[in-house]
Amino acid sequence: MQRRDFIKGAGVGSLGLGVLAGGTAQAKPQHSWKMITAWPKNFPGLGVGANNLAALIGEMSGGRIQVKVYAAGELVPAFELFDAVARGTAEMGHGASYYWKGKSAAAQFFTSVPFGLTPMEINGWLYYGGGMELWTELYAGFGLIPVPTGNSGVQMGGWFNKEINSLEDLKGLKMRIPGLGGEVLSRAGGTPVNLPGGEIFTALQTGAIDAIEWVGPYNDLAFGLHKVAKYYYYPGWHEPGSLLETIINKQAYEALSPDLRSIVVNACKVISQDILAEYAARDPVALQTLLTKHEVQIRRFPDEVIHRLRELSEEVLAELARQDEAAAKVYSSFQKFLTQSKEWSKLSEMAYLEARDLG
Repeated sequence: MQRRDFIKGAGVGSLGLGVLAGGTAQAKPQHSWKMITAWPKNFPGLGVGANNLAALIGEMSGGRIQVKVYAAGELVPAFELFDAVARGTAEMGHGASYYWKGKSAAAQFFTSVPFGLTPMEINGWLYYGGGMELWTELYAGFGLIPVPTGNSGVQMGGWFNKEINSLEDLKGLKMRIPGLGGEVLSRAGGTPVNLPGGEIFTALQTGAIDAIEWVGPYNDLAFGLHKVAKYYYYPGWHEPGSLLETIINKQAYEALSPDLRSIVVNACKVISQDILAEYAARDPVALQTLLTKHEVQIRRFPDEVIHRLRELSEEVLAELARQDEAAAKVYSSFQKFLTQSKEWSKLSEMAYLEARDLG
């Protein structure tokens, strides 16, 4: 109820601006849009966030934009979302940019980078460090407009059916892990597999893969991953802050009046805050359920493994920058912001968390 009130309150406040700009609370629909997602239908956090975005755009526009949501597979498969929005099959899509690395290697930076920025730092880079300009420039070549729309926070390291005690245990490991994290696993001797969320439970259950990273306790519990894996590892080195995106067909966006464009973009900002807040509230509760009710075995990756994965991450990023001009441009901006952020993070959040946990 509190969550619905938060979204409704934001919508009502923005709706007032829409009315002043010429809309009415009962305006006849001027634009009927489709939104396709990379998520299972009504999936907690991710899929529900897309549903809330569609509803909020309708409320804030006074009904002038109506958005119908299609889950992964209902209109197009999850990993065909990018192309479908680019060609106008749908006006909007909600997913994660690292799924489109086949379109642009640089796109991966706009979901998460191993050992990279936290959610708060990502927002700082995007809005005040030049990241948003680079992202917009990158997607313009595809006729798309990107808008940040949510973050699941620091993720867990994944579910495994064997313990990871050394680097040797990563060799030959078939793991569902997308994006740059998957490239790092490959360098460590593993085999990354990119699967949409709706397929991961069966893949692990049948032995098609050996391990899975998905999100964190809230979403992992919803999928029942504790039923098909013994060990739950941390930290989520591969995704320290997993940014979600809305992509908008540029022609459809430009067909909107200025006030409606503002409504769409600012609705995404409201949902961004809501999604991150939901994960912050739901993950601790779900973790306790996994620990107490399902007796999940939590494990920490050994320091040896973490150190080597960090080294390999630096190699992967540097090599990507050498091979791809667009990636080099984004990488330079990202690394500059990360370097600037580290010292402050040590003195602020890290220092505070250590102080809070002192006995």
